[in-house]
Amino acid sequence: MPLKNKYSEPFLVECGVDEAGRGALAGPLFAAAVIFPSDYDNERINDSKQLTRKQRNELREIIEQDALSFSVASVSETVIDQINILNATFIGMNNAINGLFVKPELLLIDGNRFRNDTGIPHQCCVKGDANYLTIAAASILAKTYRDEFMETIDREFPQYNWKSNKGYPTAEHQKILMEQGRTIYHRKSFQLKSQLRIEFD
Repeated sequence: MPLKNKYSEPFLVECGVDEAGRGALAGPLFAAAVIFPSDYDNERINDSKQLTRKQRNELREIIEQDALSFSVASVSETVIDQINILNATFIGMNNAINGLFVKPELLLIDGNRFRNDTGIPHQCCVKGDANYLTIAAASILAKTYRDEFMETIDREFPQYNWKSNKGYPTAEHQKILMEQGRTIYHRKSFQLKSQLRIEFD
């Protein structure tokens, strides 16, 4: 089923917002915000989790070319440890929104909670990345930018295989972490046992 290109009024400037990396043991959290033209449509855009790596990377170029405005922000593992992952998610999303060159009139936030520091009205959308075009596009940007970062730091610490697991708590990653300990990119506030139930973003 094609995703909805609007949440409300046809000509309201809507912005989709999503994040990637919330459940990872290592690396920053990335958040993205995307505004499309009111009549924009692209049947290839979908929730990033439903796409292959190749599809995500191809769509990233299309999204950046077609968007009226887009912005990507990151929050480091150090800040995540200081303020917790939920607050880091809110900060990342707010920073992404504030980085837009076009001011939206309504924010569509993936998930059920948001601390809005922008002054712009917002609507939380559970499973928004599977229903709304702008949120799905934001999920693709957040995911591809974060994956790119993790592949870069994998060259610094190849034994953790971040190019493959992207810092998430796979059995392999947890085993290596227990044997060799944390790196500067690991989140010190995250405990292994509490991460076992977390799925990939």
